[in-house]
Amino acid sequence: MNLINTFFILIQSAASQGMLWALLAIGVYLTFRILDIADLTAEGSFPLGAGIAAVSITNGLSPFTASLLGFCGGLAAGFVSGILHTKFKIPALLAGIITMTGLYSITNRIMGAPNIALLGEDTVFTWFQTLGLTKNTAVICTGLLFAAVVILLLFLFFRTEIGLAVRATGDNLAMSEANGINTDNMKLIGYMISNGCIALSGSLLAQNNGFADLNSGVGTIVIGLASIIIAEVLFSNKSLWVRLITIVIGAILYRLILAIVFEFNVEASDSKLASAIVLVICLSLPQIRTKLGLQKFLPKTKGGQS
Repeated sequence: MNLINTFFILIQSAASQGMLWALLAIGVYLTFRILDIADLTAEGSFPLGAGIAAVSITNGLSPFTASLLGFCGGLAAGFVSGILHTKFKIPALLAGIITMTGLYSITNRIMGAPNIALLGEDTVFTWFQTLGLTKNTAVICTGLLFAAVVILLLFLFFRTEIGLAVRATGDNLAMSEANGINTDNMKLIGYMISNGCIALSGSLLAQNNGFADLNSGVGTIVIGLASIIIAEVLFSNKSLWVRLITIVIGAILYRLILAIVFEFNVEASDSKLASAIVLVICLSLPQIRTKLGLQKFLPKTKGGQS
């Protein structure tokens, strides 16, 4: 019975954390898969969103307004990386590193301290808690609400002419240019939306954790990639809007895996190493499947390729 209770608690904790991290994973997916760009701006826009939200809340703004401002901060970060890549022709990876480095100082200026405590402050989860829900349940409900809104908006956006142009740019850059699409602008839009989602995730997680930390962005790109890879390994060849939903599931499963790992008395300082190992295992599954001849037992990765 104790084992069952422990596992139930782990699932509940993983669901509450995974819902919030899913927004980060969706943001990473937009550049990594839709635009086919490796963007490291995530490690700067995540703490930027958290810092903006924390400062806004401590200065008396509504938590929802604070979260929206954090999202706007991410849009600005994505805009900078997009400009560096599209207008100054700096390679995408290097542009992300440059922006990430600069955002460290900017976030430090905004926060005015390495971390800001939010204990005792109202958060986006407070309303659900006033209904009598526990903290974890309130976080799950709030995370589900935000994830549903983001997925719905992205689904509607990618059905528009601009959204289709963004997808076309990522699928075939040369063909898109030949058909008169301004691919630089499409990349810029993708960068902004991606980092806006990542910063929103940072805003929500700061409120959930009770503090915003300047160094919270370290390793976030690995978390996003792990969630995406888990989703693609378990659910292959899905349409865009279904893929976004599976990314949420992937983020929850990733947090569950980490929670189980920590049950074996793994030090919290080793969490990044655990994240890296999980990502390596997920990335290696297609090759392991091929070597062992397990194609019929494991689904194919994106595009039906091993």
